[in-house]
Amino acid sequence: MNAAHHPVLPLLPALTWLEQGNALHAEHHYEPALQCYAQAIAEQPDAGEAYWRQGNTLLMLGRHAEAVVSYDRAIACQPAYAKAYNNRGMALQRQGLQVAALDSFTQALALQPDSVNALLNRSRTLQNLQRHSEALAGFAAVMTLRPDDAELHLQHGLVLKDLSQYAAALISFERALALNPTHAGACCNCGLALYELKQPAAAIAYFKRASELQPDFAAAYNNCGLAQLQLKQYAPALLSFDQALLLCPDFTEALNNRGNALHQLKRYADALLSYDQALARQPDYAEAFNNRGITLDELNRHTEAIHYFEQAIRLKPDYAAAYLNRGCALQNQLQLFAALEDYNQAIALKPDFAPAYWNKALLMLLNGDYQFGWQLYEWRWKAQIDVMADFPQPLWLGVTALTGKIILIHPEQGLGDFIQFCRYAYLLEAAGAKVVIQTPRSLFNLLSGLNHRFTIVAQGQPLPAFDLHCPLLSLPLAFKTGLDNIPATIPYLSVSSDKQQLWRNRLGPKSRQRIGIVWSGSATHKNDHKRSIPLALLKPLFCLPVEWHCLQIEFSAADRDLLETGLPLYVHQQALADFADTAALIDAMDLVISIDTSVAHLAGALAKPVWILLPFAPDFRWLLARRDCPWYPTATLWRQSAAADWDTVIADIVEQLPVFIETGTALRL
Repeated sequence: MNAAHHPVLPLLPALTWLEQGNALHAEHHYEPALQCYAQAIAEQPDAGEAYWRQGNTLLMLGRHAEAVVSYDRAIACQPAYAKAYNNRGMALQRQGLQVAALDSFTQALALQPDSVNALLNRSRTLQNLQRHSEALAGFAAVMTLRPDDAELHLQHGLVLKDLSQYAAALISFERALALNPTHAGACCNCGLALYELKQPAAAIAYFKRASELQPDFAAAYNNCGLAQLQLKQYAPALLSFDQALLLCPDFTEALNNRGNALHQLKRYADALLSYDQALARQPDYAEAFNNRGITLDELNRHTEAIHYFEQAIRLKPDYAAAYLNRGCALQNQLQLFAALEDYNQAIALKPDFAPAYWNKALLMLLNGDYQFGWQLYEWRWKAQIDVMADFPQPLWLGVTALTGKIILIHPEQGLGDFIQFCRYAYLLEAAGAKVVIQTPRSLFNLLSGLNHRFTIVAQGQPLPAFDLHCPLLSLPLAFKTGLDNIPATIPYLSVSSDKQQLWRNRLGPKSRQRIGIVWSGSATHKNDHKRSIPLALLKPLFCLPVEWHCLQIEFSAADRDLLETGLPLYVHQQALADFADTAALIDAMDLVISIDTSVAHLAGALAKPVWILLPFAPDFRWLLARRDCPWYPTATLWRQSAAADWDTVIADIVEQLPVFIETGTALRL
C-alpha cells in the first residue's frame, strides 16, 4: 500500500512561500498550503499575515484549537489585526466557546468598526448566548449595510422569533423570501411565525410551499403536521408526520408529534408505540414521556401515567405541563390533595399557566369549595375552554345593581351546562333586571316556554338592545353561589301542553312503569369514553318488567347491531326533533336512568326522578361521595367504586330497581 501523501507544487520563482500557500489554499490543497506557510514563517517569524493565513487553513481543516494559536501569533505580530481577531472568534465559536468568541469579535469591531463580517459574527454569537436584544441590534446594523441580503433578514427574523415577537419576525422572513423566492428555510420560518400567531391555515400554505421548494425538507412536513393539529385536522396531520419520518426515520420530534395525532384519533395503542419509538431514539425526551403519560391517563391507566409524568419531571424539573398532567392523573384517582399540590407547583413554575388555574378550579368545585372555585373558574377564557362573546356592553359579575337594566345571558360550553345554569335567569329577574337569554338552537323551543317575561333568542339571530351581559357559567360567581344557597327550586323548565298530549298519544296506554334510559353521549365529547357505557353491559336491566324507552339519538355501530337483535327497548330517534320533544318524552316517564349527559340535566330541571350514573372521577358539579345532588333534588347519583367499573354500578341498579317497579317510588340511597 502506498503511503498517503499530499502534493506539494514546486515553488515558482516569481512566488514567495506565502503566495504559494495562498494558491494551494485556493485550490483546496490545505495540507501542502500549511507546509508553505510554515516555510514563510520560518523565513520571517514576525510575519503576521503568514500566521493569519495558516490559521485560516487550519480552520478549514476543522483544527480549531490550532487555528486559535495561529491567530494569537498573528495578533502578537500585529496587535491591530482586526481580521485575525474576527477569524479567531470563528475558531472559538466552533469549539463552543461562545463567550471567548464574543470577546474576539468585539475586539475586531473596536479595531475596524465597519467590518460587516465581524458585526455579523458577533450578532450570531450574541444569539447563541441568548442575548437576543443585543443580537437584534447587531443584525439591524448589518442590514443597513447589506439591505438586499436574504440571509441577514432570515437571521434577523430568527432572533425576533426567539424573542416571541412573531409578527415582526414574519416581516423579516417575508422580506428574506421576497429577496430569494426559492429559499425553503425562509418559507418554512414564515409558516412557523404564522403558527405562533395562531394562523395555522396560512402557516400550512407556507409549509407546503417549503416542501415543494425542497422535497426532502422533513422539518417542513413536521411543522405542517403541527399546524394541522392546531386546526384539529388529525388525519392530515398524521400523513404529514409520516412523510417527515419517511424522509428522516430518526426524526424524534416527528415521532412524538405522530403520537399526538394518533392520540387525538383515539388510536391509543398506536400512539403509545410512536412515543416508545421516540424514546428509544432519545431516552431523555421529556416531552415524549409527558405525552405517553397523557395517553395512559386516557386509558384509565393512571398509575402508569403518573410514572411517565414523573420521568418527564425528573428530566425537566421546570416542566409545568408535566406537573399539571400528573395532577390530572392524581385527580382521576381522587387523590385530590396530591393533585392540588401539582397544580400549585405548575402555577409556581409558570404564573400565567391558565390550564393549571382551570384544573385547580375544577378540583375545588368538585371538593365543594365554591367560594374560591368559582373565582378560579374565570380562568377558562385564558385556558381557551371557550371563547367569550365580544360585546361592547359591560360584563356583569354581580357588582352593578340590576334594577331597570336589561341583561343578556349567553351560552358557553355544552348543552348540559346551559340546562343546569339557565335557572339563574329567575335570580336576575328577582334582582330587578329584564333578562334576554341567548340559547343554542336545539334548546330554543324548550326555552321559549321558560317564562313569558324572558326574551329568548336563538344563537345566530339578531339580539335586542341590552345594557349588560354575563356568560352563563359566570352567574354562580356573580351570585356568590355556595353549597348552602344553590338555586334548586324545581322544576324551572316545563313542557308545553301540546307536546305533552302529542307524546301521550304516541306512547299510548301504560301497562308498566316507564323508564327512559341514556347510556352514551356524543362521541365528540372529550370525556365520552369515560362517561358512556356499552349497551351490552345494560342487558341485565332489560330482563326486568319495565317499559324501556331510549332517550338518546346517537348510537355506536356496536349498539346499533345490538338494537337490531330485538331488545325490549323503544327507540324514538326519528321523533326527537329537538330538546322540546326530549323533554316531553321525559315528562311521560316514571324514571330516567342516564349517564352524565344533557338528558340527565334536563330530567333534573323538569323535576323528574333521575338516576345519574357517574364515572369514578366525576365532573365537578356532582361533588364527592354523596348520593344526592344539591342542584337537582330529584336526582340519585350512582358512582363507580373504581375507574371503568360499570359492572358494579349496573348490578346495584338491577338490585334496587325492583323496589321502584313495585312501589313506583324512585329510591334514593
